[in-house]
Amino acid sequence: MVKKRIALLGATGSIGQSTLQVIKEQSDRFEIVLATAHSHSKELFQIAENYNIPNLIFTNEQLRFAKMEIPHNRKVYFGEDELISLLKDVDYDIALNSISGSAGLRSTMAVLETGKTLALANKESLVMAGNLVKELQTKYGSKIIPVDSEHSAVFQAIGNHPSVEIAQIHLTASGGAFRTLPLEDFDKITVEQALKHPNWDMGAKVTLDSATMFNKALEVMEAHWLFNLDWEQIKAVIHPQSIIHSMVEFTDGSILAQMSKPDMKLPILYALSYPERYQSQLVKTNISTLPALTFEEIAPRRYPLFFTGLEAAIEGGILPTVANAANEAALRLFIQKQIKFNEIADVVKKAVNNADRIENVNLEIVLAVNSSVYQTIVNSF
Repeated sequence: MVKKRIALLGATGSIGQSTLQVIKEQSDRFEIVLATAHSHSKELFQIAENYNIPNLIFTNEQLRFAKMEIPHNRKVYFGEDELISLLKDVDYDIALNSISGSAGLRSTMAVLETGKTLALANKESLVMAGNLVKELQTKYGSKIIPVDSEHSAVFQAIGNHPSVEIAQIHLTASGGAFRTLPLEDFDKITVEQALKHPNWDMGAKVTLDSATMFNKALEVMEAHWLFNLDWEQIKAVIHPQSIIHSMVEFTDGSILAQMSKPDMKLPILYALSYPERYQSQLVKTNISTLPALTFEEIAPRRYPLFFTGLEAAIEGGILPTVANAANEAALRLFIQKQIKFNEIADVVKKAVNNADRIENVNLEIVLAVNSSVYQTIVNSF
């Protein structure tokens, strides 16, 4: 059996760790030929030893000057520029981009330019540069397989149905850590409380974005580009149990849902195995033990950042980039305890309201505005 060769971007993060478990179980089908981390050298070197990975990249350029013992028979590279070059030169079949935040955009573009398959867990790529990503995908014939559980669910439910048969999609949201917390207590939320997601074990950014519901605004933007849907066709609903990962409503009234217990290993495996389904024991769902499944609307007072994100998405141009950069800066300030949890939405709203309306954007503009907005906000506190 010929193994699929995987480039794993963000190997030490939560998605990367789940991917490693998938590849360990499916070792006769997959092999990792390239893996990245930002700064965690010990972790990446151990991963390389466990999975026999020949090419390792640290995106933190400063590690080039750090003292470290390079493992035997491993090639080690440093900086984003070297990563971009390797993504165009190394022989792989699928790149799984799980780099966190805006830092993953250039890697997405580089993979698409090779014509290879991109398993995309970095939603910011489509948020910041959806039109540019789609242009590259069309130009080079690349395939994008969504890894986010919500978009994987939509992708699976749509199947081969043409877009004309889709009435709308329903993206589900857990509601995050503070779905039932009284609103008057929001100014007392601690960083430690905000980093405890009720259903998932994820990285800090995704967990905080879930608590503010900004992640759902990002996912609406991602779905718009992935599935070529109009904004009014994309709905979001709170589903606290996180069993139904999203639903597709067709024009005849039928609704198809993908469901399982919440575990990222399932959408990761599907993205890597597509168009096949591989037998696996990693995620099993006992239907008879599931809790009652409930749904509720997203409340504007509890989740104002979701609606700010939607407004930026619909207006378009550079505003999605501004909103995303402002959110990343606000999360940094919150983690550093420089602002309160309920001030995150205020920071993003102010940045969006004050932003120049740039309609026609290219990659240089996106990267420049992203950096400028982020640094301006961080330096203002």
